[in-house]
Amino acid sequence: MTIATLRDLYIDQLQDIHSADSQARAVTVKLAEAAENPHLDSALHAGVEGIERGMEAVASILARHDAAPRKGHCEAMAGLVREAQHHAVDSDISDAGVRDAMIIAQYQRMTHYAIAVYGSLVAFAQRLGYEDDAATLEACLSRTRDGDKHLSEIATRDVNRQAA
Repeated sequence: MTIATLRDLYIDQLQDIHSADSQARAVTVKLAEAAENPHLDSALHAGVEGIERGMEAVASILARHDAAPRKGHCEAMAGLVREAQHHAVDSDISDAGVRDAMIIAQYQRMTHYAIAVYGSLVAFAQRLGYEDDAATLEACLSRTRDGDKHLSEIATRDVNRQAA
C-alpha cells in the first residue's frame, strides 16, 4: 500500500499495532509462565487480556474503515519479542528475582513501543476527525500506560529488592 495521505498512514499504523500486539501477546504468555513473583504473574496475565482487548478494538476500527489487519509482522515488535524470548525466557538466569526483573524490563520495552504507536494513532484520529476512533484508541493508550505503571510498581516494591 502506498502511503500518500494521513488517512493512509493512520490505516498503516493501525495495522502495525494490531500485528505488534499479536506478537507481544504470544511472548507475554511465555513471560507469565516464567515469572516467579505472584504479583508479576498476575500483572502479565492481565497484560495478555489487555493486549487482546486492544487487538479487538483495533480490528473493529479497521473494519469501520474497510481495512483488515495486516498479514505481515511488525518488524519493530518482532525484534523486541526476540529479545524478550532470548533474555527472559530462554536465558540461563539462576536467581528467580533476577529473572523476574529481566521479565519486567523486556515486557516494558514492548509496552513502550505500544504506547508510542497508540499515542500517534490518537493524534492522527483526532486530526482526521475520527472522534469515536480517537476515544477508543485513547482508552487503549490509557490501559497500556496503566499496565506499564503497575509493572514499575511491582519492580520497585518487590522484584528489584528481591533481585538485589
